[in-house]
Amino acid sequence: MTGVLAAAVLLVAGCSSGGSSPGGGDGSGGAPSRTAGAPSPSAPDRESTPPAKGSVKVLRTVAQGLNSPWGLAELPDGALLVSSRDQATITRVDVKTGRKTLLGTVSGVAPEGEGGLLGIALSPGFASDHMVYACFTSASDNRIVRMLYDPAKPAGEQLGAPDTVFKGIPKGFVHNGGRIAFGPDGMLYAGTGESGRRGLAQDRKNLGGKILRLTPEGEPAPGNPFPGSPVYSYGHRNVQGLAWDDKQRLFASEFGQDTWDELNAIKPGANYGWPDAEGRSGDPRYQDPIAQWHTDVASPSGIAYVEGSIWMAGLKGERLWRIPLKDTRAAAAPQAFLTHTYGRLRTVAPAGDGRLWLVTSNTDGRGDPKKGDDRILELRVS
Repeated sequence: MTGVLAAAVLLVAGCSSGGSSPGGGDGSGGAPSRTAGAPSPSAPDRESTPPAKGSVKVLRTVAQGLNSPWGLAELPDGALLVSSRDQATITRVDVKTGRKTLLGTVSGVAPEGEGGLLGIALSPGFASDHMVYACFTSASDNRIVRMLYDPAKPAGEQLGAPDTVFKGIPKGFVHNGGRIAFGPDGMLYAGTGESGRRGLAQDRKNLGGKILRLTPEGEPAPGNPFPGSPVYSYGHRNVQGLAWDDKQRLFASEFGQDTWDELNAIKPGANYGWPDAEGRSGDPRYQDPIAQWHTDVASPSGIAYVEGSIWMAGLKGERLWRIPLKDTRAAAAPQAFLTHTYGRLRTVAPAGDGRLWLVTSNTDGRGDPKKGDDRILELRVS
């Protein structure tokens, strides 16, 4: 393991040059002042440093037989909602029995390549409004919608019609981003891709290659770094992982092209370099990543913060990475778990009490599905 880490992982801040490759988005290969209320990665470092070495124990398989699962959201009763990228459906999974109940099909989704029904999130007011948010690829763009969830209706009819809250995010066969999450400030964050058109990432007027920060109604959030704009950070290639630590600091995972995948600490208004920088550059114009990996051992999608570390799912890398944090730095070398054990890994989410939900991604057209794929696993981590 030590040799692999030394060769494959550099704890750095930055970038190297490279062009766009159609297959790289999903793991097939290759500052303005901050405002109050926005999560800031510069909060005082009060937390203790997690140990350099952690552990992972697979507790059980929660569910199996899922088709192209992508997004995951936990209901107040502990059940899980999971989206199917290619089938455009949302399914409820009972975590005690593994029973799957179809909520419904999301209308307007146009699956193609890396696009389709992607990330999902529950409204901050879900207990009263019962709204499920989703990011999906339509015939014309990527967009964010919300739908009423009514479990009293028959299976297959429990989702209301999509109400579009934000649209116009560029779509492509690759690099559609798609992860959405409500932050500790109650605002809606969305990771977008540059859709294979590299120049979009540096254009602050374009929505591609960005992290967006919106109100639940889809308006630019108050306190955003560029007044009147939903753009929170830019210069990204394809963001598919968003997570906050216990000090409300935002982190994001990002696909590189041929050389470096990244884990970034996100600063409002900052430029993360793509396409001029991929991985570590040291160029003061760009924010360097807190950790980077060669693309064949990572190609990261979802991330989660648990037990003082960021946990990052690897698609092409087929492993789960642990990155212990101190402040907004990696406190020690990233550590790999479950290497080539469950195939491609798409999504991780906190499950409480030092546990993680982990979703595999072997039926997405790029994996090698085995009997039972795709599945949701429950892990205990430290």
